[in-house]
Amino acid sequence: MTGDEVLEGRSAPPAAATVSFQELTEDEPPGALVSFVGEIDLGTAPALGETVLRRTIELPAVVLDLSAVTFLDSAGVRLLDSLVGAYESRGSTIRLVAPEHGVARFTLTLCAFRSDLVETSVDRARSALLS
Repeated sequence: MTGDEVLEGRSAPPAAATVSFQELTEDEPPGALVSFVGEIDLGTAPALGETVLRRTIELPAVVLDLSAVTFLDSAGVRLLDSLVGAYESRGSTIRLVAPEHGVARFTLTLCAFRSDLVETSVDRARSALLS
């Protein structure tokens, strides 16, 4: 039996999560908008965490946008908690974006994640960085 035969008749595995980075604008504190797309789970969380920390750990402000996340499990919540801890230990300001009826918001609420850090939109998160 070959590898192709094992996969025959099964759907393709879900796409891994991706992450993109964008600098915050001039009227905001220096920092980054980090946008996640796809599934954040046990299979994707470790690599995502390493990538995000490597690119943003020295920044004074970070917005983690979870608007396009299609699945978030407990490993993903642990990743977010770890990122928050890393930023806060360095004195950075952090906000998460999780739309009110989105997958990420549901999971964060279910896990009693820190609601003081969660905003419903990127604009609200950026405004919160300035206050």
